[in-house]
Amino acid sequence: QVQLVESGGRLVQAGDSLRLSCAASGRTFDSYAMGWFRQAPGKEREFVAAISRSASSTIYSDSVKGRFTISRDNAKNTVYLQMNSLKPEDTAVYYCAADKSSYGLRRYGYDYWGQGTQVTVSS
Repeated sequence: QVQLVESGGRLVQAGDSLRLSCAASGRTFDSYAMGWFRQAPGKEREFVAAISRSASSTIYSDSVKGRFTISRDNAKNTVYLQMNSLKPEDTAVYYCAADKSSYGLRRYGYDYWGQGTQVTVSS
């Protein structure tokens, strides 16, 4: 089992950049694919990005592709989400999640979740 703690969320203005971090407990961080999701008020949680165990592969939602970058440092048990050119519609609680399956990068089916960090983008 892995425990996840997100940080870095705050209020920013449109066009700003922000980096979120997600620290994982345990010694097997590199056995999980990692993902970022977000949930805006009144909406369902949606997939944002995912990264493979070795960081060799990434996938993104169309809404963030070209603006957001997911990365990971297995030595630090941490996954990051670099968010550039932020828009008001990026306002949401952002969650990181861990996938223990061996199905490859997925947009669903994650096993462990953090508590989330709030990102608010003002216009």
